[in-house]
Amino acid sequence: QVQLVESGGGLVQAGGSLRLSCAASGPTFISFYMGWFRQAPGLEREFVASISPSSSMRYYADSVKGRFTISRDNAKNTVYLQMNSLKPEDTAVYYCAAAFTFSRLREGSADYWGQGTQVTVSS
Repeated sequence: QVQLVESGGGLVQAGGSLRLSCAASGPTFISFYMGWFRQAPGLEREFVASISPSSSMRYYADSVKGRFTISRDNAKNTVYLQMNSLKPEDTAVYYCAAAFTFSRLREGSADYWGQGTQVTVSS
């Protein structure tokens, strides 16, 4: 069993930055492909970014490319999402996810989910 706990959300003005963190419990963090998803009110959950266990592969949604960066520290069992140049349309609950395969994240599913952290970008 893996537990994921997100932190770092908050209120920021457009153009600002936030860094989300997701701390994972358990000794198997290095085995997981990690990802970030988000869900805005009234919309379906959408993929934001993912990273392989060794950090050699990273994927981003087109809407965040060039603005967001996913990274991980396997020694700390933590994955990060650095969000720069934030826009009001980035407002959503952001979820951390862990999966045994990259394909599951790309399909929008995961083996474990965090509880989510709210990000609000004001115009």
